Amino acid sequence: MEVAIVGGGIGGMTVALLLSKQGHSVTLYEKNRQLGGRLAYQQIGVSRIDQGPTIVLLPEMILSILEEAGVERSRIPLIPCDPMHRIHYTDGTVFHKWRDTARQAQEVEEKFPHEGDGFKRFMREMETVFGKGKEAFLERPFLRKRDFWNYRNVALLNKLQVFRSVREVAAKYFRDEKLKDAYSLQTLYIGGAPYRSPGLYSLLPFAEHAYGVWYFKGGYAGLSLLLEDELRSRGVNIQTDTEIDELIVEKGRCHGVVTSSGQARFDSVIYNGEFPGLSGLMRGKARPRFKSFVPSSGCVLVYLSVAKRWENSAVHQFFLPESLTDQLRHIFDEGKLPDEPSYYVFNPIVIDADAAPSDESVLCVLIPVPSIGKVNWSEETPALVDYVLDNMQQRAFPGLREAMIQMVVRTPEDASADGLYQGGSFGIAPILTQSAAFRPQIVPYPIQGLYAVGASVHPGGGIPIVMQGAKMLAQHLSKEWEHGTVSLPR
Repeated sequence: MEVAIVGGGIGGMTVALLLSKQGHSVTLYEKNRQLGGRLAYQQIGVSRIDQGPTIVLLPEMILSILEEAGVERSRIPLIPCDPMHRIHYTDGTVFHKWRDTARQAQEVEEKFPHEGDGFKRFMREMETVFGKGKEAFLERPFLRKRDFWNYRNVALLNKLQVFRSVREVAAKYFRDEKLKDAYSLQTLYIGGAPYRSPGLYSLLPFAEHAYGVWYFKGGYAGLSLLLEDELRSRGVNIQTDTEIDELIVEKGRCHGVVTSSGQARFDSVIYNGEFPGLSGLMRGKARPRFKSFVPSSGCVLVYLSVAKRWENSAVHQFFLPESLTDQLRHIFDEGKLPDEPSYYVFNPIVIDADAAPSDESVLCVLIPVPSIGKVNWSEETPALVDYVLDNMQQRAFPGLREAMIQMVVRTPEDASADGLYQGGSFGIAPILTQSAAFRPQIVPYPIQGLYAVGASVHPGGGIPIVMQGAKMLAQHLSKEWEHGTVSLPR
């Protein structure tokens, strides 16, 4: 089969690897100069650092999918982070997250007396549903609503407490507000507020302990370079700097793409761009199935080159305000910048001394903010960044200001200019009405030959989950092509 893939993000590259391994002819179109999508480097001084994702989760999912696609595990340089995270609270409490459950229970009990049993119960109960949840909701498409609404799934959703928020689920196990934050803030990884994201996503904090938090040697963006090299070595036709102007849709079937060079016909087309942009490429030839989308949160990203190293630091650190929920309400409910922002700091030299020159550091600071809307980014961003840098220096990075060499700042306006939906950094938001069966599916429209993969497509955002979606799509296509049948959404 001859397949076109529109967009060279991690979803597009993964499905290209899987299909080329099966012997299909693949052409991959990318509007930018380089593949990778959100997996890209940011140059800062003489160093570079991940521009997008930095936290590697679910390593076995990543490794097994790439192995199936013909990429040996030994080529993926993953290093475990220990501790996984360091969380700073305003009262001076510093809480570490460890993969080892016994050590973590001890940490919980030491920092928050009488809460250790709650952590053990959290791990025990989540373990019983994780495997079933993964099989039911991450490894199956929902082209028909009845595929989702069956007795088994409803019973499992009840166990996952899907009609509670992730923070409400955390409150079942922990009394202290700080621990509720520590075991629900993971929804921020995919652009959702803990108090708005359904309990299904409580599997995220569990997965950290069950499978660990990892670092990709040299930066997560190195994965995209590795996969691009593999695709080129197989003879996959990669066309960068190539914008898709239109999809060729005739009589209920997608036949190819239109670029500035003209038409190109294919048996199937896979869309890996920002999903809300797909309908515009069909020029009214398909009736939109989705009226609107709620975007994920945005980020102000601050990249720093610093003439200093902090020896007793951690790779991943979270800095929380007095009330995380109150501050996130400014972002998610009011569309404003918070008064006391939470933020995350990525400090790769702790685990990878070669990430910056000797006696220097390279840092990425991520500040959750609204997507594009009410904020005047040019006017309001400088004060936000100043607040965070001063706060970092006070709480964990003494001497930061005077040691800074260079700083680069990116806002949701920059993300929007790069094509991210409404400047949201994570695709569409992980709210109940945009999750599982309610999310765009791998077969998004009742159009033969048109498919989709990516952060806004089921099963959802995050690098391993997008790769799982690519695997699910490759399996779906193999069945269609083998049996000559077509499954369309209903």
